[in-house]
Amino acid sequence: MDGKSLTPQELKLQQLKKILPEVFAEGKVDWEKLKATLGEDINFANERYVLNWAGKSEAFKVLQSPTTKTLVPDKEESVNFDETKNIFIEGENLEVLKVLQKSYFGKVKMIYIDPPYNTGNDSFIYPDKFSETKAEYEKRVGDKDEEGYLTKDGMFKKNSKENGQYHSNWLNMMYPRMFLAKNLLKQDGVIFISIDDNEVHNLRLIMNEVFGEENFVECITWNKRIPKNDKGIGNIHEYILIYVKDSSLKHEFIMRKEGLNDIQKLLTKLKNKKTNIPDSEKEIKKLYNKNGYDRGITLYNSLDTNYKLWGKINMSWPNANTFGSRYEILHPKTGKPVNVPDRGWRWKKETFDEAALYSDGNYQNIIELQDGSLMCGRIWFDKDENTQPSSITYLEEVESFLLRSIISLKSDGGIEVEKLFEGKSYFSYPKPTTLLSTLIQSFPSNDEDIILDFFTGSGTTAHAIMNLNKEDGGNRKCISVQLPELTNEKSEAHKAGFKTIADIAKERIRRAGKKIKEEIKEKKTTKEKEIEDLESQLDIDGKDDKINNLKAKIEKLKNQDLGFKVLKLSNSNFKQWQQIKNNDAKALEEQMKMFVDPVSENATIENMVYELLLKSGKDLNSTLRQAQGYIVVNNNELIFMLEKATQKIVDAVISEQPQKVIALDRLFKDNDQLKTNTSLQMKDAVIEFKTI
Repeated sequence: MDGKSLTPQELKLQQLKKILPEVFAEGKVDWEKLKATLGEDINFANERYVLNWAGKSEAFKVLQSPTTKTLVPDKEESVNFDETKNIFIEGENLEVLKVLQKSYFGKVKMIYIDPPYNTGNDSFIYPDKFSETKAEYEKRVGDKDEEGYLTKDGMFKKNSKENGQYHSNWLNMMYPRMFLAKNLLKQDGVIFISIDDNEVHNLRLIMNEVFGEENFVECITWNKRIPKNDKGIGNIHEYILIYVKDSSLKHEFIMRKEGLNDIQKLLTKLKNKKTNIPDSEKEIKKLYNKNGYDRGITLYNSLDTNYKLWGKINMSWPNANTFGSRYEILHPKTGKPVNVPDRGWRWKKETFDEAALYSDGNYQNIIELQDGSLMCGRIWFDKDENTQPSSITYLEEVESFLLRSIISLKSDGGIEVEKLFEGKSYFSYPKPTTLLSTLIQSFPSNDEDIILDFFTGSGTTAHAIMNLNKEDGGNRKCISVQLPELTNEKSEAHKAGFKTIADIAKERIRRAGKKIKEEIKEKKTTKEKEIEDLESQLDIDGKDDKINNLKAKIEKLKNQDLGFKVLKLSNSNFKQWQQIKNNDAKALEEQMKMFVDPVSENATIENMVYELLLKSGKDLNSTLRQAQGYIVVNNNELIFMLEKATQKIVDAVISEQPQKVIALDRLFKDNDQLKTNTSLQMKDAVIEFKTI
C-alpha cells in the first residue's frame, strides 16, 4: 500500500483485463492483439473530428496523476456522526474525487453539479500557465493562510474575458473533474449539470467526449423567472445538461406536477375540518387561481366523498383523420341515448361498459352528485342525455408526466436560504430546492442510493434530499463536496462568522435538518390522526390495508436521516517517499531514517482508520467496531491493527475470521518472531495479511 490513489487509467485497465484478458501480455496491452480481437483497424490518421484547446494535455496530466491526500473526520462539526450516512467533504474537489475513486467507483446513482459559469467574474482553480509543473500547481493549490484557510491569491485565479485563454482555462478546470465523476457513476447512473450560455456549447462538447455523444439525453431550459438585464434583454433562463452512463439501458425521466404538496395540505385540512364538498371544491379552485397552475392540475377540480380530486376526460375519438367506434349509450337516469361525438367514441363498447359498471342492460352503481350529475363507476354523466359523458381520472393517478425540456418553477433559492438565516442573505443566487427535487425525482432511485454534488455551494442538494425523503419516505444519501473558499471580509456572511463558503453550507444543512425534524413531527401527528379516524369508522373498503400503510409511513418518518458526517481533505497520515535528486546520498540516508516509522507525527488512530478505509476501497459509512487492540470493519471484512500487537491480540483477530488484516509494521518492532508467527498463522487461516 503506497498511499496513492488508483489513477483513472489503472481502473480502466483493470476493467479491460476482466473483459479481454487475452489482449494483455506481461501485464500490458498488446495493441495488435486488441485490434485483431476487435476485428477492425484503428485509424490513426491526423485529420479527424476532435475537441482540442490550449492546455488539454496538461489537463490529462492533472487527471492521471494519483493523489496522496486523504480525508479526516471532524466530529465536532458533524451532526449525528456515528449514525448518519450523509457526508460533507470540505476540500478541493479534484483531489476529493481522486480520493473517492476506489471506494465509490460505480456506486453513485446521480450527480448534480452547479460549476462556475465562466462569466468573466469567476475565480476557480486551473493551471494559470501551461509551463507550470505538477509540483508547482500542487503547491499553489495547497496555499493556505496562517489560520489554515485556502487563500484566494494562491489557489484561485480570476478568469476574466480579457484573458487570451479564457475558454481554455475553464475547460482545463472542468475536463478532469468530469472524467473522474463518470467513474463514480453506477452503470444506470445520471449526471445533471447546471450552466448558462457562456459555456453551454463547450460543456456539451467535453461531455460528448467524456461520456459519449450517444449518452446525451437533453439540454433542459430552466426558466428561473428572475430576469438578468445585463445584455439589454431580460435573460430569464439557464440550462441543465443531462447525460447517462449507459444509454443502452432504458431510461425514462418523469416530472411530478407542480403544486401537489400544497394541494394535499389543503385537502387534508378540509377533510379534518369536515368541510362540505361544494365549499371544499370552491377552496380548491381558489388555490388553483392563486398559484396559476396549468391544465395538468386544474382539470382535476371535483371531489369525491373521500376528498380525492378527480377530473372529466373527453371521450371523443382524438384523431382527426380516422374514426372511432359508434354505439349507443343510454343515460342512467332518463334512459335516453346520449349524443354521440361526430368522430365516434374513444373506447370500444366493452371498455366503456366495464368502466361504467354496465351489465345486463343496467348501471350497477349510480351515485348522484350535489349538482345533479351522476357517477357510474369511472364514467360521469350530466343531468340529462344532452351532454356527452366523460371518463373519470383521479389526480393521484396522473401525478407525473415525462420531464419537460423547459422547466418553470415558482420558487426563489435566495429566499429559501434567507428564511433559514433570519432573513440574512449570505449566499448569492443559490438554486431553489424545488429545482433539485424535480431533477432527483425525475430519475428512479432506490433506498440507499447515493447522490453526489461536488460543487456544493450553499448546500441546496443536501437540503433538497432531506426534504424529498421527508415527503416520500425515501432514504437517499448525499455526498456534498465544497471548497473552503474564503468569504469576502466585507460580506454579511463573513461578519456573521462564516469564514468560508463551506461554513455557510454546513450551517444551512444543520438548520434545514432542524426545520425538517419539526415538520416530520407535524406530519407524524397528522397520520396518527388519520389512523384514529379510520379505526373509528366501520364500513370502509380496505380499512386494514390503509391503516397498515399509514403505520409504515410513520415508521419511515421516524427513521429519517437528518445528520451528516464532516470530513476534511488532508495530507496523508503516512509519510510519502520523495524522489531523490542527483543521487544525493545524504538525502537518501535522511529519508531512510524517516521511514523507520512511516506513520506521520500528527497521525491519530481515527484518522488512520478513515485513510485505510479509503485505500482499501471501503466506503466512508463502513461499520466500525472497536475491539481490544484492533478495529473490525463491516462484520469482519477487514481488521485494522493500529495500536499494539501481542500474541493474545493476534489470536483474537484470527478468531474473528476476517478476509483481510492490515497492521502497522511498527507494532512488531523488536519482535520479528511475533511478526513471522503472525504471518504464518494468517496464511494458515486463509487471511490476507499486510503491514505498512
